[in-house]
Amino acid sequence: MSHYYEDKDLEKFQEVGKYRADLFDNFMNYYQGVMGPGGALTVREKALIALAVAHTVQCPYCIDAYTRVSLENGSNLEEMTEAVHVAAAIRGGAALVHGVQMQNVAAKITL
Repeated sequence: MSHYYEDKDLEKFQEVGKYRADLFDNFMNYYQGVMGPGGALTVREKALIALAVAHTVQCPYCIDAYTRVSLENGSNLEEMTEAVHVAAAIRGGAALVHGVQMQNVAAKITL
């Protein structure tokens, strides 16, 4: 069965740089600097954050990658599940707070 998101496509990520290697290289240097060791956060903490963000932006490739990276860096399913719930709570709160925008517009219309 064919799917829009194919597991094997994640292995082809390097192909994104095929036509503008300079831009891809710039991104990869930045990405590796952010996600690598060093800084105030551990690689494990960065992976948990990335896993939560991956769920928020609903990227199946990122979910696969950061599930793996989180496990490889010592996280367990309880921690990973909690990170996903933190992301869901923030996403839900962000949706709800936009209700104020709706109320503001409604107030202008109904005056």
